[in-house]
Order: sequence, then C-alpha cells, then structure tokens
Amino acid sequence: MEIIRDPDNFVGGAGTGHALTIGVYDGVHLGHQAVIRATQQQASVLGVQMAVVTFDPHPALVLRPESAPLLLTDLEQKLELLAACGVDTTLVVPFTEERSHETADAFIEHILVNCLGARAIIVGRDFHFGANRAGTVKTLREAGERFGFVAEGVELLPRPDARTESVSSTAIRRALAGGEVATAARMLGRHHEIRGPVVTGDQRGRTIGFPTANVAVPKGMALPADAVYAAWYVAPDGVRHPAAVNVGKRPTFYHDQEHSLVEAHLIGFEGDLYGQVARVQLVELIRSEQRFSGLDALKDQLQRDIRSAADILDRQR
Repeated sequence: MEIIRDPDNFVGGAGTGHALTIGVYDGVHLGHQAVIRATQQQASVLGVQMAVVTFDPHPALVLRPESAPLLLTDLEQKLELLAACGVDTTLVVPFTEERSHETADAFIEHILVNCLGARAIIVGRDFHFGANRAGTVKTLREAGERFGFVAEGVELLPRPDARTESVSSTAIRRALAGGEVATAARMLGRHHEIRGPVVTGDQRGRTIGFPTANVAVPKGMALPADAVYAAWYVAPDGVRHPAAVNVGKRPTFYHDQEHSLVEAHLIGFEGDLYGQVARVQLVELIRSEQRFSGLDALKDQLQRDIRSAADILDRQR
C-alpha cells in the first residue's frame, strides 16, 4: 500500500485517478470495511486504484481536546489494517487548526481532485467534512458535476446484536468501557488490541508466584473497563501466547492508583519480555476487578482466573 503523508507537497496521484473514501477510520471496524469494499467495487468498474483519505491526529484532538475520544487504533495500526483490507493508497491529511478552517469546496479541490484525481467518492450517508462540518454527500455530488467524479453516500452497517444502532467507533468504545470486549470484537471483526512496550513494574506479581508483563499503553488509547480478561499476548515474532490480563488499579495493594495498568500473565511461559512491543488481544471478560482481604485470597482467585482464561482460549484454538 502506498502511504502519502504530505498531501500539500504531493504530485502524481491525479493522473491515474482514484475511487476513494474519506474518514477518520478509527478502528477500521466492520462498518468501515463495508465502505472500503463498496469503494473497491467502484474502482474495479472504473479501472482505477482505490484510496482512503484519513486524518492524523483525530480532528477532535484539535477541535475539542478536552472531550476527544480515546483511540481504538493509533496511526500505524490503522495503516496496517487498511493495508490488510487491500487498499491501494492511503493519504494521511495532517489535521491542524489551520486545516480545520478549510472549506469543504477547498478540501475537495485540493485533496480529492488535485492530489488523487477523484473519479468516484464513496462515504457513509451521514458523512460531514470541512469547516464547521458544512460539507455533506450533497456537497460532494455538486462538486462532482464540476470536476467529473461521482459521489455516493452508503447506508451504515447495522450492529449484529442491536436493532437500532449502527456499527461505529463510538459504539465500540462504549462496549469497551463496559468490559464487553466480545461485543466490541463483533463490531471490529477482530479482537480489540492493546499495544505498548513491556516495562519494569514493581514486580509484585513475581513475588507472589504470578509474574506479569506490564504493558505501557500510550496516553489517549482506549482501554476496557478495569477487570480480568482472557487474552492472546502476541510477541514481536508473531507467536501467540494464552494470557490472563488484568486491567486496573490493583486495589488490594493500592488505594489511590491514578491510572489503570495493563498486566499480562502468560500462561505456561517462562522468559524475559522486557523491552519488546506487546500486542494484547482481548477475548473475553472473566470478572471485574476487586479488592481482596489478603494475599492468600488474591492468589486463590488468580489461580481460578488463569484456569478460566486457559479454558476460554482453548475453545478458540
């Protein structure tokens, strides 16, 4: 997949033309994938390549940082997922305060026409863009008459487990906030994945016989509710290890922990994980986080958690 990170200085894409779609694409969930497939079909009909236009950082981080959503995927994971969908070209638009004032018409001419030579544009029917979100599917269709492309707004993909709600990044974040990682997976089309380097913690787990890999998750990334989960720990070499993962503030030991930590106990594994970038794929909720009366009660529960995680993951092999 070709990645264009500097559209303001990019030349060459307009000559061949593209069928393209536009959006933040946080999570690259099943709804996003449906729009990508529709765009690929249009690209095939027109005999051109297919492109995604996305933004970094998330526009909300610039426009309303105090209420910006936590991210399901960082830019690099998003690009990996788009490539896996078979996207030919992804154009990453740096989103700045200045860019937020660009009109919809200017964005169409500059990015979609001059950079990519838009021949067809496929977006969700509720898509908005440009300054004050004034641009709509109607705006795209009217511009298409001037610049020679077609534009279509497609229906959003309904959730498989809800009658009235569409698959969306917001719905996935809400499921994660409730610990419903299996529900989130049904909308993502894969397990929600937490990424980060393995760092040195207080090594308390090792001292009680349950060593863990402490995954340092970058600020701003979406974590599930504080709880214990069955998960796959994916090492840099691609090998998957079954794991019981605790996300939380460890109330048995600390009363005022500010941030939730991600601690993965790899079942049946012995070795040094420090420094490697871990990928933790959350499969199923086991139990909510709780405070125990003492170490013996905690260790008994951890043993039960590990057995539960192993049973859940054995069914998925």
